Amino acid sequence: MGCMSLLVVGSMAFDSIRSPFGEVERVIGGSATYFSLAASYLAPVRLVSVVGRDFPKKTIEMLSARGIDLQGLKVADGETFHWKGYYEFDLNTAHTVRTDLNVFRDFAPVLPPSFRETPYVFLGNIDPRLQLDILAQVREPKIVALDTMNFWIGKSPQLLREVIRNVDIVIINEAEVRELTGEFNLVKAARKIMGMGPGRVVIKRGEYGVLQLSDGEVFAAPAYPLETIFDPTGAGDSFAGGFMGYLASRGSAPLTEMDYRLATMYGSAIASFTVEAFSTERLEGLTLEEIGSRLDAFRALTEFRTV
Repeated sequence: MGCMSLLVVGSMAFDSIRSPFGEVERVIGGSATYFSLAASYLAPVRLVSVVGRDFPKKTIEMLSARGIDLQGLKVADGETFHWKGYYEFDLNTAHTVRTDLNVFRDFAPVLPPSFRETPYVFLGNIDPRLQLDILAQVREPKIVALDTMNFWIGKSPQLLREVIRNVDIVIINEAEVRELTGEFNLVKAARKIMGMGPGRVVIKRGEYGVLQLSDGEVFAAPAYPLETIFDPTGAGDSFAGGFMGYLASRGSAPLTEMDYRLATMYGSAIASFTVEAFSTERLEGLTLEEIGSRLDAFRALTEFRTV
């Protein structure tokens, strides 16, 4: 059957983060970075992004060593995107102190010719104009998934709705899905998004897990109860990487509802490692055995029998 390739277009960045459990300055971050690392354990990844001359070569080498195809990574004159923020004890909410787009401000992704036939496509949290541009460059992908954030929901709602009309899956957090639809109830909100075009909505709920809805199907996955949480930054992107990586690993076989449920669990398992350390530290050295053990632990969390 064989794995299929997975294309991600998104940000690579430096993050400066303060949480109740520590503080770090200018560590590696960005949606495409987390997504690529998470997905690379399950499927071949093709990355499209931009960094500045200040981005460490050792990080680029680490991504390449994970088998991530970096033909679409541009190194531009200038400084790399930098996000500074903090978390209080509610780790579901990131507070932004400053965002310096730097070279990301002029990001105009052009796919290498070999990337245009990629069957699985993930549009990371970037300007909807760029997401539409990517959609125009790919040729008959099997599955396209989209992530977004409250900034674009507020700034470019019409463009964002146009992107949503043209994708198969929307992966979004619960605050954003409520803002986008005006519905407080998550099931109603998901149905409203599916009414715009996508066949499936996956709602990330932080420490409360994941809710996935499609036509006639609802699946809820718990979050793994960790004792050690340092940094939730990148957890959502890692979830999306594990989710899409699992789907791509299924190859050309028709995807079943159980595939989507397993994708949710793989995404949740991998994301649960991300938060155990700052930055991408935990994701860089994972093993398939660790991921398998965490999946078993998830299964045990919800296993029960009727008498």
